[in-house]
Amino acid sequence: MTTSQSAGRAQKIHPGAYNALIEALASIYWYKKDLKKFIEARAVGRPALVTGLDYEGYKRAFAEEFVDRLMADEGQYRDLTLSVMLEVAQMDTFLSLKRHSDAATLVPAAQEAVAALRTWTDKHQRLVEEQEAMAAELAERRAKMEATQGFAGKLSALKDQFQALRQMENRQRAGLLFEPFLNQLFNLFDLDARLSYELASEQIDGALTFDTDDYIVEAKWRKGAVEVEDLDKFDAKVRRKGKNALGLFISVNGFTAGALREYDKRTSFLAMDGGDLFCVLEGRITLDELLGRKKRHANQTGNCFFPAYQALAE
Repeated sequence: MTTSQSAGRAQKIHPGAYNALIEALASIYWYKKDLKKFIEARAVGRPALVTGLDYEGYKRAFAEEFVDRLMADEGQYRDLTLSVMLEVAQMDTFLSLKRHSDAATLVPAAQEAVAALRTWTDKHQRLVEEQEAMAAELAERRAKMEATQGFAGKLSALKDQFQALRQMENRQRAGLLFEPFLNQLFNLFDLDARLSYELASEQIDGALTFDTDDYIVEAKWRKGAVEVEDLDKFDAKVRRKGKNALGLFISVNGFTAGALREYDKRTSFLAMDGGDLFCVLEGRITLDELLGRKKRHANQTGNCFFPAYQALAE
């Protein structure tokens, strides 16, 4: 079934359209044999529509009987009815009438009847278009809602996973599981992450792409905050990659005041802590939005750290 057919079925054909079709058929075919030929050609394979029609009677009478049968079983004949209506409404030459000696009178009458039918088919076409547009809008809304619900569900699952990692007594095991966690988080936000894991230091080194920029990534989940020595090593690593390289240092338990102070006026990297991650996992700010705010802050101030709560307060 086509979209147009589906949309059309949502609205019954107005009785006025059926009456206009009767008038048009009776007007455009002066000779009974021409009208009979038209009707039977459209009713091929549907004998119930033509069986018993009195083609010897009045032309308008058997035209009306044919249309009445279409109307009586609209559920079955709707597509055929609309097809016939649209075909007749588009007629602009009337050979059957032009053969008649009174063509000068009959042709304008036929044109008027066809124009009257066209007002109904135009209304139907507009209705179909409106219904198709509405159906497309509803489908788009539904898709967005399903995508949002799916996204929210995955984000909620990651939040639960993060909480479970925080509570694990085996910190080595927690560090090991932090790798797939970050991979899932970055992938959820369509960041092209390429991460690897070093078990001995619970460190994840790798790279990701965000907003056309490539970032070197380092992540630590220690019992305490990261010291300036770690940031110095990471800064050197980033700078060795080239002047256009950027870095993202993730420390779940944050950074010492001295470490952040060392990189509050010049930095080659962005810093992210567990509070930032939790704001993202709670859906209070998206990861890409947070990274964008951190990068803009670093470009403007030289400061490596711009916490999520500050972005949310703006």
